[in-house]
Amino acid sequence: MNGVRTTSGETVAPFGPTFRKLPKRALRRVGVVDVGSNSIRLVVFDGAARSPAYFYNEKIMAGLGQDMARTGRLNPQGINRALSALRRFAALARSMGIEPLTCVATAAVREAEDGPAFQQQVERETGLKLHVIDGPEEARLSAQGVLLGWPEAHGLVCDIGGNSMELAELQGGKVGRRATSPLGPFRLQQVPEAALKGHIDAILADLLAAMGRDHKRFYLVGGSWRAIARLDMERRNYPMTVLHEYRMTPEDVLATVEWIGQHDLAALRARTGISTSRMDLVPLAGRVLSRLVRVFQPRELNVSSYGIREGLLYEHMSRDLRRRDPLLEAARFTEKQMARLPGFGKKLYHFLLPLFPDMPPERERLVRAACLLHDTAWRAHPDYRAEACFDNVTRANLAALSHPERVFLGVALLHRYKNSRAKSPMAPLFQLLDKSRLREAEILGKAMRFGAMFAIDDPSDAGLLVHVPGKRIELKLTGTGRDLMGEVARSRFRSLAEAMGVEAVIS
Repeated sequence: MNGVRTTSGETVAPFGPTFRKLPKRALRRVGVVDVGSNSIRLVVFDGAARSPAYFYNEKIMAGLGQDMARTGRLNPQGINRALSALRRFAALARSMGIEPLTCVATAAVREAEDGPAFQQQVERETGLKLHVIDGPEEARLSAQGVLLGWPEAHGLVCDIGGNSMELAELQGGKVGRRATSPLGPFRLQQVPEAALKGHIDAILADLLAAMGRDHKRFYLVGGSWRAIARLDMERRNYPMTVLHEYRMTPEDVLATVEWIGQHDLAALRARTGISTSRMDLVPLAGRVLSRLVRVFQPRELNVSSYGIREGLLYEHMSRDLRRRDPLLEAARFTEKQMARLPGFGKKLYHFLLPLFPDMPPERERLVRAACLLHDTAWRAHPDYRAEACFDNVTRANLAALSHPERVFLGVALLHRYKNSRAKSPMAPLFQLLDKSRLREAEILGKAMRFGAMFAIDDPSDAGLLVHVPGKRIELKLTGTGRDLMGEVARSRFRSLAEAMGVEAVIS
């Protein structure tokens, strides 16, 4: 086939098991170096938790694979920059007590004539051992990174690097068919303009034969895809610039690629903060993406900030840990680290549960997460706690959370500290929710606003909430609750009832 290698099955042996056998001490803090064709990045995860906590993150655009399609060798300037970065990363890892530091190299090093020599030079000068992985294994690890963020992901992962593009199928929490291709922008720079469309289409035809067309959702991994998504946000005046779980339709992609071609790249870079080296690759990456959506015809494209590095972290996880909800794991961790009374969020959730009968699972997890996070901004100045809560949750590194769900949590937490959201500086983001969802978030926030101050220990010991839909909410007080039901508590209870459009009854 035209430049395509494929494989099927769930896992590949050469790399994964080696990584899993790291000593238990290393699991507390996991360091990964990703040596790509364009960038080299060190990421240190604070333990193999279900929701990744980034203890340290540094990237350099080395350009190892630049001109390799023409010369067959790694870029000399890129080698110098890469060695300098790797020496620094090795020193940083030693200072953080991370040994061994796991280093993965992808398309440029595996395909260059001097790739083996570069491997030896890296080990000799830095002490780091590069694990050079093949295309299907690169696809598998990228797909695992997507699973880290989307446990229920179902569709096709598309990971673009400087010299290659990998595809991997996700279904039922497992990685299936995989394919690798030479559709990286560095390689395409060597193809004459007149032959470029035919060259891309021929490779995509082989990928389509290998992977099939029946993939309704694409998960886009890689810096070039993220840059295009950021430009799509700019074109649409999208109010939130969090790239993870940003969603585009095929029509969005085609319109944005055309829009990019009509604008000066330097001006776009200034507006979005995209680096010069990344922006230089965007036009070719856009050509690939526009042809990709025309050939495979997905219904939706989701941007993933998680890729190979997170896929390596996923290697550590037991089956039980992989099944846990990343959002709730992150919320529990945040509560433990930042709340005044860790553990109160669970009690608050159970106290408020009668207000939200027959919740679907996708709503229940948001209510639970909000209760866990309800007090994590208490150190902020009282005048700014509402906005701090909103900002924290909408911009936090949280997985398994769509943009509308981020805003839902943000609005709920805003109302935890503030009765009204009028004239809020966060108002532009409210448009991601319809009126009914905004009202639901407000009710949840005002319920937490009441419950969190009604009792400091366990509100269920002070009273029982009874909800008669459309008519009333009743608070049945215990002896303890009668003493706690002061003027402020009564006011907040009435505010909750008003938001629900029902009568407030205290008995």
